[in-house]
Amino acid sequence: MRMLEKDEEEGDIQVSWQDQQNINTFSKYNAKFQDLEESYEAKKTEKEYLDDLASELELADEDEPVRYRIGETFVSLSLEAAQERISKAQEELDSEILVLKTQMDEAVEKMDELKKVLYARFGNAINLEKD
Repeated sequence: MRMLEKDEEEGDIQVSWQDQQNINTFSKYNAKFQDLEESYEAKKTEKEYLDDLASELELADEDEPVRYRIGETFVSLSLEAAQERISKAQEELDSEILVLKTQMDEAVEKMDELKKVLYARFGNAINLEKD
């Protein structure tokens, strides 16, 4: 959000209790969206790492044990067991990414509805866009 210039300011606009509630609700959805977006990007990056790891394991020797990290410890697993764990982790990340994307879309929908209401009421006197 940005401050309005002197020439952009309009006369005194009375802000009703309902207007303030709408502004507060918009702010909550905006903060929620930013948090979801941050989590979404982190999950996408993690998914890319797992995809790269899965590709690397396809080239690994089947007879050699694979060091797999669980928490802060590494355990030796067979290539097949490591690939199964990675595949399962990829599926879990895919579902988490889908949930986050859905939640982000819902937040954007609600924010768009509130933008319409608030811009109709305040016009240029309010700025709800990201800079």
